[in-house]
Amino acid sequence: MKKVLMAGAIALFGLSNAQIAQGTAYLSGSVEYSQEERNNGNNKTENFNVLPTVGYFVSNNFAIGLGIGYETVKNTDVMNNAIFPGSTIVTTRETKQPAFIVAPFARKYWTLGDKLYIFGQLAVPMKFGKTETENTTVSTSGSSVATTTSSSEAKYTQIGVTVKPGLDYFLNKNWSIEATIGEFGYNNYKPKDGNATNNYSFGLNLSTVTFGVKYVFAK
Repeated sequence: MKKVLMAGAIALFGLSNAQIAQGTAYLSGSVEYSQEERNNGNNKTENFNVLPTVGYFVSNNFAIGLGIGYETVKNTDVMNNAIFPGSTIVTTRETKQPAFIVAPFARKYWTLGDKLYIFGQLAVPMKFGKTETENTTVSTSGSSVATTTSSSEAKYTQIGVTVKPGLDYFLNKNWSIEATIGEFGYNNYKPKDGNATNNYSFGLNLSTVTFGVKYVFAK
């Protein structure tokens, strides 16, 4: 009877005996770039992120790893003010947030088939960066033009804890395609001379789906 129940469970959940062996290592990573313009181009946000990662299976279907990378977010806002006919003031605020990223993680796999796995990943992403702000004001009155510029810089740290579910499909013994769906987590943002801010994320939706390719050093 127990054998029948076990066979039924395997058929129901599609589980397989295939495992990713202890001692297997892999290389992966992500490169992202996005740009968004609003208000007829007067407001623009650019994001760039590169995060190579390496993982190692310390036991069957269980890996630990580390990601080390860099990101920057740039926001540009242009404000036009007409004081009176023939006189204008244009203020451009440019804010950059470059950051160095360190992200240790642990990942547990469950086998769905000979090539398909589901996984859960726990990560502790840490960012060490700074916020650079530059304001440029151009005042025009008739043929007269005056420009003033001011800038500031503030360092910050951001530490979080995230949990991501995902799928991993092996094309062959060396290459696989993985996807994560959603994120559950928490992060603490702390400016050097300011108050900390806590943020929480909780969601499973198509807008948070990410895809990646990794190379596996098969044993």
